[in-house]
Amino acid sequence: MLDAGCGPGVYTAWLVEHGADVLALDVSPKMVALARQRVGAAADIRQADLNKPLDFLEAGSFDLVLAPLVPDYVRDWGRLFGAFSRALRPRGLFVFSGGHPMYDFRFSKTGRYFDTEIVATPWYGFGGDPVTVPFYRRPLSAAFDALWAAGFVVERVVEPRPTATFKEKEPDDYEKLMKQPGFICIRARKDT
Repeated sequence: MLDAGCGPGVYTAWLVEHGADVLALDVSPKMVALARQRVGAAADIRQADLNKPLDFLEAGSFDLVLAPLVPDYVRDWGRLFGAFSRALRPRGLFVFSGGHPMYDFRFSKTGRYFDTEIVATPWYGFGGDPVTVPFYRRPLSAAFDALWAAGFVVERVVEPRPTATFKEKEPDDYEKLMKQPGFICIRARKDT
């Protein structure tokens, strides 16, 4: 399994606990260190930038590529999704999530939905001042076009709704997210 953009290794640990051999990648040395601290030597954890070629990924070596909340930080989805397709075995799965295009459009600088543009949003909850994080905002068709071009068939699209626990902790945000999706999750299968 490939955990692309593993962060502190939460999904890496879950995959290992369920018997998977995992290669985990993250651009941040701090996140790589946290992932290694979490799983030790149970997974191969490396620093890698998904915005750069991933030629080190062996062709046909993975059954699953997992990239939760990761592709939004990569400019060229064609190159990235192509690399994941090459690295997957036939009928392998690529599962990823990101900001919902409808939700992210509110950050647009151009006001043109069909543009791909770099925008920024504040992240809270780190025990201090908000951290401004840049990401790429793009139309929904960008995901499907890049998936089809890389040889994937979309099996499922989920627009998750907030949980009852979230409602208890963040009632205002809960109401907003019940009216407009904040995230999108896509499962795609390598067609050949």
